Amino acid sequence: MHIEPGMLSAAKIVGADAAVLSLLATHVPAFLRRPQEWIKALLAAAFFSVLMEVWHQPVGPSELHFIGASAIYFVFGFRATLFGFGIGLALQGLLFEPQDLVHLAVNSLSLMVPLVAAHAMGGRRLLDAGGLSSIRWSSVLRFDAVYYSGVVAMVGFWLMLGEEATPFVDWVVFAAAYLPVVLCEPAISCGLLRALGRLDAGNPLLRVTTFRSPALAG
Repeated sequence: MHIEPGMLSAAKIVGADAAVLSLLATHVPAFLRRPQEWIKALLAAAFFSVLMEVWHQPVGPSELHFIGASAIYFVFGFRATLFGFGIGLALQGLLFEPQDLVHLAVNSLSLMVPLVAAHAMGGRRLLDAGGLSSIRWSSVLRFDAVYYSGVVAMVGFWLMLGEEATPFVDWVVFAAAYLPVVLCEPAISCGLLRALGRLDAGNPLLRVTTFRSPALAG
């Protein structure tokens, strides 16, 4: 999902900046009403940053990353994940790749737009359905399929807007390379979610999750 600096014109980067700010601004009132959302967003950003650094692989015109989207989403919720992606990318840029800060909004949108789509196309229903341990592998697989399809589409969108033409076959190679991630990540996410679901309700980490099931309500 990584777009290299220099690929997009300054005007398109400004447009991406405006789009990110507009998207996040719609959720700021909810954060102001619920201060615990900021804690969840910081935890989501830390979790995401660790996963991003643990495994990333250049493929074709972009990079593959183990994002952990479904695990972060189901543990911390939609808004915290949305902000967590932006904060995590900013931290990664500040600490490891300062040149990537130019495309902070571009790369953020590559993660945020698919999250909005996956949330609307079934994720919200799963969040409202119950506790962490009740989530099935098939449900997480569907969520990840929608999410990573969106990530691949967003990368294609940015490449299409690029200052230099990118061969279509390069994008196809990148898209195909994400298939193993889509198959492996749900199993890892389900294992993590079920382990967290079995923990005592008084655990401080679980107090900041979005779930209201009896096992986690506290």
